Amino acid sequence: MTTALYTHPDCLDHVTPAGHPEQVARLKYIEAALRDVSGLDRRDAPDCDDDDILLCHPSDYLDMLTAAAPTSGWRSLDGDTHMSPGTLRAARRAVGANVAAVDAVMSGEVDNAFVACRPPGHHAEQSTPMGFCLFGNLAIAAKHALERHGLSRVTIVDFDVHHGNGTQALLWNERRIQFFSSHQSPLWPGSGHPNETGGHNNIWNYPLEPHSGGQEMRQVYEAEIFPAIDRYQPELILVSAGFDAHAVDPLANLNWQTDDFAWLTERICDLASVHCGGRLVSTLEGGYDLRALADSVAAHVTILMERSA
Repeated sequence: MTTALYTHPDCLDHVTPAGHPEQVARLKYIEAALRDVSGLDRRDAPDCDDDDILLCHPSDYLDMLTAAAPTSGWRSLDGDTHMSPGTLRAARRAVGANVAAVDAVMSGEVDNAFVACRPPGHHAEQSTPMGFCLFGNLAIAAKHALERHGLSRVTIVDFDVHHGNGTQALLWNERRIQFFSSHQSPLWPGSGHPNETGGHNNIWNYPLEPHSGGQEMRQVYEAEIFPAIDRYQPELILVSAGFDAHAVDPLANLNWQTDDFAWLTERICDLASVHCGGRLVSTLEGGYDLRALADSVAAHVTILMERSA
């Protein structure tokens, strides 16, 4: 058994305006960090079917994005979220990779998987692109696991420094999914308060104080999040792996270190081993200091591989 890595050159064709933090170089740094890692099952991210997107988004939203795709330059969907000629193709690869990763894990082809695609997804709401995101990549993967693999309990852990407002909105009324988000607060997008609990008490938000570090994070996970996952006994764990809580990241003010991401990955893998045969899919979200991103992803993937050995 092994760890699958899903990525695709099309994800380099999502080109953002100069100076934008969600840049092509993010994926290039990750590719360089993982290039010499032996034992990874490297797989091309497939295109998705429209029906995959429609698990979480209405058809008129897909039509809008298709019509908005420029033939040159950029099309700005909001102040932060832009499309280049290659963006829609890249975004479809990101959805397809997450769906394929769930299939591979559920079939037993691999123990776990990491999706290194862009654009990210956890800010995209039902009919609203935002925060660099077009489609709810991991929310779609979760719905795919429920509807097409017959699961009844899926857990999502989102440790990106920004609240996963899109995932929360897309899964608000989904009683079969338990969604956890730890995130800096106050910080954009301004959501993610503890009283946002979903239609079936399926949403769990844990705001973290600005300038707090890994020790505070570990206390919250040990005292609150891990016990709740234990009680839920998920059949699959999905991870929104944002690495922008790192101390040197330019977009936020948490003080995590690379070993904090390794610790968190290890503990989530522990829960996957206990409850769902190790089945875990992790997907790239944020992380905007290029060196810290590369180091943190390498640490994350190393743990995934160790747990699949």
